[in-house]
Amino acid sequence: MQYTTLGRSGLKVSRLCLGTMNFGPETEEKEAFRIMDAALDAGINFFDTANVYGGPGHRGWTEEIIGRWFAQGGGRRERVVLATKVYNPMEDPLDGPNDGRGLSAYKIRRHLEGSLRRLQTDHIELYQMHHVDLSVSWDELWEAFEVARYQGKIDYVGASNFAGWHLAVAQAAAKARNFFGLVSEQHKYHLLCREPELEVLPCAQAHGIGVIPWSPLAGGLLGRNALTGSGQRTARAKEEIERLRPKLEAFKKLCDEIGEPQDVVALAWLLHNPAVTAPIIGPRTLDQLEANLRALEVKLDDEALKRLDEIFPGPGGPAPEAYAW
Repeated sequence: MQYTTLGRSGLKVSRLCLGTMNFGPETEEKEAFRIMDAALDAGINFFDTANVYGGPGHRGWTEEIIGRWFAQGGGRRERVVLATKVYNPMEDPLDGPNDGRGLSAYKIRRHLEGSLRRLQTDHIELYQMHHVDLSVSWDELWEAFEVARYQGKIDYVGASNFAGWHLAVAQAAAKARNFFGLVSEQHKYHLLCREPELEVLPCAQAHGIGVIPWSPLAGGLLGRNALTGSGQRTARAKEEIERLRPKLEAFKKLCDEIGEPQDVVALAWLLHNPAVTAPIIGPRTLDQLEANLRALEVKLDDEALKRLDEIFPGPGGPAPEAYAW
């Protein structure tokens, strides 16, 4: 396993992050336990979840599964850098009007306590805002995170789905309070979505924020079975495959020449980017986890990277050079 620091922090995390969103709705508990054990055995120490994972009517289910896995002991909790999130409603009637989407000192306190309880732990290494909330001041938010950190309940704060300017404003507000600020940004970034190269990635690098790409395989579109017709797909997914078929066929042809399946190449492409800390892989099965590990061993040469740029053109670099001068 390869490791790197999380943003400008001193925290070492694996170059692949285990995403757990499927645990519960798509992956039953015993299989989830096997996946987490195998991930630890492979050296993956970075696990990501969210308080809402489990779906409507079952929010918190995924955290509960992870908590029961931790409760088995054997050093499981001690070996994991645990990340979870706050922002979305938890369907808790006690929260009343404060159970909507958004952030507040109230919600951060209440939802952090709920996550700690479900995860059966007394601290979370990385507590992330699942989305930006422009209606709340950074003074309120940073004070709430400062309190949680001083209480020993969290170690670091991260963001998710922030624009580049959101990251910059957040860091400036933290610096004004002599607080460490953000160490990570989870963002939608993959070969089919390269817009973050304009603003988000350059800003993250400038501010010492590690980028953690979510959905690195574009919901399976960049996977090895995208063109095979195997597996269940929604009507929308089928439409996307047909719309993107020329690109996906060119991608498969290149991957065949490289000698690696599409998902491995897509992950290796992300790992090549110095702005990226760790793509979030979301295996539903143990076989999928083992397949994803291969990406750590693949190094794409200049010719392969050039071909990928031709198939999946980026914005042309960071702003403003990508569109001005």
